[in-house]
Amino acid sequence: MSDDYDDYEDDHLYGTGYGRDGADAPDGDEEAAAREGRRGVERTFAALPPGPGRSFATSWWGRAWLQALEDTALDGQQLKQGRMLARKGGVGAVSVRPGRITAMVRDRDGTAHRSDVLLQQLDTDGWDRFLNTAVDRAGHIAALLDREMPPHLVEDAADAGVELLPGIGDLEPECTCGAWDHCPHSGALCYQVARLLDEDPFVLLLMRGRDERRLLDELQVRSAARAVWANDGGGREAAHDTRREARGVPAAEAFAAAGILPPLPPPPPVPDEPGLGPSLDTETRPPAGIDPAALEVLAADSAVRARRMLLDALAPGHEEQPVPTGPAPAQDAVRLAADARPEPRIGALLAAGSGRSAADLDAAVRAWRFGGAAALAVLEEEWAPGREDLERARVRLAEAWEAGERPALRASGRARWTVTGTGLQLRLDRDGRWWPYRKESGRWVPAGPADDDPAGALAGAEGGTADAAG
Repeated sequence: MSDDYDDYEDDHLYGTGYGRDGADAPDGDEEAAAREGRRGVERTFAALPPGPGRSFATSWWGRAWLQALEDTALDGQQLKQGRMLARKGGVGAVSVRPGRITAMVRDRDGTAHRSDVLLQQLDTDGWDRFLNTAVDRAGHIAALLDREMPPHLVEDAADAGVELLPGIGDLEPECTCGAWDHCPHSGALCYQVARLLDEDPFVLLLMRGRDERRLLDELQVRSAARAVWANDGGGREAAHDTRREARGVPAAEAFAAAGILPPLPPPPPVPDEPGLGPSLDTETRPPAGIDPAALEVLAADSAVRARRMLLDALAPGHEEQPVPTGPAPAQDAVRLAADARPEPRIGALLAAGSGRSAADLDAAVRAWRFGGAAALAVLEEEWAPGREDLERARVRLAEAWEAGERPALRASGRARWTVTGTGLQLRLDRDGRWWPYRKESGRWVPAGPADDDPAGALAGAEGGTADAAG
């Protein structure tokens, strides 16, 4: 390693390097820094270990920085070599100050080169607009004060005419190797900066001319002034902004940022069984009106439904399916009773809450287990088929059995046919399917699943009622 490299490391690790006194600053930087009262603000990051893996950046900011680099460089081969140098640990300590990043980069043969990348600083007007943009939205200011950098702040700042991320031609390289464009050394430095941005996106704002402490101080001052303004008469507009922020990010904005966002994580694995809910059987008496046993049933049901929804979401073609509508409360009570099989006391609560008697709920649960919402509609709704539907049903009934085997059927309502001399009935739904029913204790109850063939439905009723009753 060269003596120059050792001197550079000593100066910057211990804070005595050229960045402290403002030397080597880009033209105009010293005057601007003196005006701002912050001349020579600098942060130095120790050399990072070699970076295994294929991707240098994992954060939104780091990936956005790399995209700007790759859009700027004219020679992709040079960047590829720079990426290899950075991955193998060839970049030394990185110095970051307004308008410039610097590091010593070692070639494979050990030769060290000082590499700089210059980035134009925002002027006073640009910072003023950026800070106003940040305090305009509650989510932005809260994230910044919490030392987070919300990605959509970039878009809002761009709308205000402030470009935080470098664009094409904004990253200007300088290197002692003599290259005029991005060389492997400046490329390696930029790749290393992407890793720094993963850990601290405020590094980018320092490059643009503001250190973190000053930025947060100014942000707090403007936020306090905005609060005073809201109390003095701007409350209506502020409340509108707060409501706008609470609605979240428009989908169009999210899709527009897809090219620089990190990839989504892999889909979550589906558990073998639904999770177990917490036990609420404690020594502490519940508040009035709270039924712990009922809450446990709801918690267990939520776990079952969550697993079912995850299975549906991961199924091929799910994104092309229409968004399902939620069941009405009376219908969902039946679903809950059918799925959860609650104790009789909870079942009585579900019956009362859905406006049914215990016997009505039992029949509804049978229907649900045979065919879900469609079967429940056949049980609880009556409909009159039109002339064409009714004629098709009669033809279907006439053709369902061989000659001499057709049972005697008596129409009981326009969509129901009762088998004479038995306690069996066929019901026709709006989709042309047939549902078997059996008379028990003086009432008609579902006796089996639907069938396109009335003879098949009736045969299913004769052999399937025992399972439904259980």
